[in-house]
Amino acid sequence: MTHVRTGVCLLLLLLSCELGWCQTNTPGGSATTVFAIGDVHGDFEDFVAILQRTGLINGQHHWTGGKATLVQTGDLLDRGPKPREVMDLLMFLEKEAVEAGGQVVGLMGNHEMMNIMGDLRYFTAENFASFAHSESKKRQKAAYQRYESWRKDHSELLAEVRQPVLPKTKTEWLAQHPEGYVEQREAFSPSGSYGKWLRQHSAVSKINDIIFLHGGISPNVAKMKLDLINSRIAKEIKSFDEAKQYLEEQKIILSFFNLQEMTAVVQAQISVDRKSSVKRSPYRQRRLMDFLEYRNSLSVRPDGPLWFRGYNQWTDEKGAPQITRVLKAYGADHIVVGHSVQKGGRIRPRFNGKVFLIDTGMLSSHYKGGRASALEIRGADEFFAHYTDQQNVQLEPNKTSMREDGLAHPSGARKYTVEVTLPSGSRNYRVS
Repeated sequence: MTHVRTGVCLLLLLLSCELGWCQTNTPGGSATTVFAIGDVHGDFEDFVAILQRTGLINGQHHWTGGKATLVQTGDLLDRGPKPREVMDLLMFLEKEAVEAGGQVVGLMGNHEMMNIMGDLRYFTAENFASFAHSESKKRQKAAYQRYESWRKDHSELLAEVRQPVLPKTKTEWLAQHPEGYVEQREAFSPSGSYGKWLRQHSAVSKINDIIFLHGGISPNVAKMKLDLINSRIAKEIKSFDEAKQYLEEQKIILSFFNLQEMTAVVQAQISVDRKSSVKRSPYRQRRLMDFLEYRNSLSVRPDGPLWFRGYNQWTDEKGAPQITRVLKAYGADHIVVGHSVQKGGRIRPRFNGKVFLIDTGMLSSHYKGGRASALEIRGADEFFAHYTDQQNVQLEPNKTSMREDGLAHPSGARKYTVEVTLPSGSRNYRVS
């Protein structure tokens, strides 16, 4: 039987080389190879697992992707237990990839924008605890004392607040502002380690005639050039930061107020100023109104690039012509987006392979049936889905389904069936 097994192995080896399977596969080795990973939501372990599965990092979390490009389409944080670890890893890989001739492109998601602005509805107590340190209890106590003094000094304003978002008791305040809360807000400020880093991220990127972003480009936004979309969102963040700083300087808000608190207070302050006999400067009124403009900004609009879900919701009939127009507007061939979780945890091609939806619910403890995934793009039109729990999958551009080959090689070679005839008296082996 030894010569039989040897014969089979040699024949398979020759066949593999003939088909190009025996080449060493280094996923990050080609400058034309791009990997895209969608929403992570603080799931550090699965993020690491899919990066290792694609060959982009090793067991020590160092970049091994060579000249490959990794695009992360936003939503690194919120919901999951380890947002800091996820952000720290991506920050680290950005530097290492460049040194190896590759690149890491981190894009802005709606949850990054929410944390920059102080919308903390999805930031958990466990997340806040990760920012706490030995002095956090003292800082929490000092913050409450500032809040208590603020309430005493703003009784007239508080009477005008219509939304019940401002805590009235110490117990209520402490519950909403656990240890690590103050530190988190500082970390996401314009000068904070994460805030400064995230503010450098673009909302959209075009690589090899493929557009990458978090939500999608709606027909309403497709009139804007990509550079203008990015500069517009950057400008909106800067305007928000400046307006918030002004509110702090005027002692209208405190630095650690969240977005809901700030909004309620500013609305109340506008009402107080209008009723007051003291004449307020037009500049003050303009700055107050400027702050509230965030509600109409491209950054938070449902049809904006960080929030749009049309690619997932459109029917084939409605979406196909829309996508064609969007791609034509930018001279692009495909669009890759996250944001909308796909049922069954599979990357979903749509509209004849023009759109790829890559949010597969990586945080499986939150998304039932979700799992980590990565979209690999080789050249201009070869697309492969990587998962941590199964074989490499080639995506058929003209179908919404996927084809999985048991012996599929990362080069995209098809599955072959071969009849192997061995010496007389031996069995025939069917190799598929």
